Amino acid sequence: MTIAHAPIAVVLLSGGLDSATTLALAKSQGYLCHAISFNYGQRHAAELAAAKRLAQTLGAESYRVVNIDLAQMGGSALTDDSIPVPETATTGIPLTYVPARNTVFLSYALALAEVLEAQHIFIGVNAVDYSGYPDCRPEFIAAFEQLANLATRSGVEGKAFHIHAPLQHLSKAQIVQLGTELGVDFSQTVSCYQADDSGKACGRCDACRLRREGFLQAGLKDVTLYQTSM
Repeated sequence: MTIAHAPIAVVLLSGGLDSATTLALAKSQGYLCHAISFNYGQRHAAELAAAKRLAQTLGAESYRVVNIDLAQMGGSALTDDSIPVPETATTGIPLTYVPARNTVFLSYALALAEVLEAQHIFIGVNAVDYSGYPDCRPEFIAAFEQLANLATRSGVEGKAFHIHAPLQHLSKAQIVQLGTELGVDFSQTVSCYQADDSGKACGRCDACRLRREGFLQAGLKDVTLYQTSM
């Protein structure tokens, strides 16, 4: 039963471990969650299939996929097939960084939030166990929240937006533990940068490495579906 006075939130849902935990957490805190995903020209659509499943199983009020072709810009191993996904540890900002991705995603989420009269946006970025992406940092989230309240009718009329990044200061192990406590079925999530059509993970890319270490450090069974036995 929907509670009329419950706060409304837009939740960015990629289909991965972090965003699934974020949606489950927002739900547990009493938000009416509207999930949004992006078909942005990424290497595979398996994460979108996972996001749709998760939106249903985790109880999102609605789910939508926005089509954006960031592959036209290129510049990332996730949107340009001519750039291989790194399978060994790298230094600096990795080739899997997608230029302006979180800025673009949050802008769409902001537009939806204003239409839905939602003052809360949740994003599962992480600044501890992450790949060095500049748009996962607390400074970026704070700056975008300030922008949101300057650039919208809702913001200037006093209905302030709040950008929530509840996983920002958690390790991957802590996120795995939190998601498990919230009942997230991590076998239904897809984090791999180069998953196959069925969503099975390569086990070699940065995302797979961080995810595997998270389960290991949390002392929990890794339920990830891999392309080959690990």
